[in-house]
Amino acid sequence: MKILLSRVTWGVLLILGGALLLLQSLGVISWGDIFWAFLLGLGGIIFMSIFFTERSNWWALFPGVILLVIALVLTLDILFIDFENDVMGSAVLGSIGLCFLIVYLLNRSLWWAIIPTGVLLTLAVVVLFEPLGSENVTGGIFFLGLGLTFSAVALLPLPEGKMKWAWIPAGILGLMGFIVLATVENLFNFIWPIALIIVGGLIVYRVLRKG
Repeated sequence: MKILLSRVTWGVLLILGGALLLLQSLGVISWGDIFWAFLLGLGGIIFMSIFFTERSNWWALFPGVILLVIALVLTLDILFIDFENDVMGSAVLGSIGLCFLIVYLLNRSLWWAIIPTGVLLTLAVVVLFEPLGSENVTGGIFFLGLGLTFSAVALLPLPEGKMKWAWIPAGILGLMGFIVLATVENLFNFIWPIALIIVGGLIVYRVLRKG
């Protein structure tokens, strides 16, 4: 009976939402989008309540967080800021990455979740800044983000020891990121000094650690 009532409730809400959008398209009202933002937020709260009721239902994190983030961006777009489509895409990618991060924090043995976390957060940054920079800038950010992701994997403490193999893709991707960014004229004078500082810092860290 509860399942039936919940389906009826969602059906009524969808009908109401469609009617509001139709009235908005006809120029009768101008706040139909607010209803959809509310509906998405309500759906996010429902999924999050499923997760908080039973932590083993970690799958509910994904629709819950994504719906809440979309509802928040829509609300801000309607009431305060006129966001570009890139902001919405970046928010969705970032929210999915956040879900994978929460999965890892809930169960540290699921180290693989760090990889999609880093990839999706990197893509979120790339999508957000793509209109502001050249392809070389966004490409460099992408490679650096992936390099940092594998660096995080290499640093993770696990019962079987740290995964040193992750330093190989981390180094390769990080180097590619620096090379791509170094081709950008305005950034050339900053990239190599930063690279030297990082390499020097790593050398000093390793020496002090062994000492």
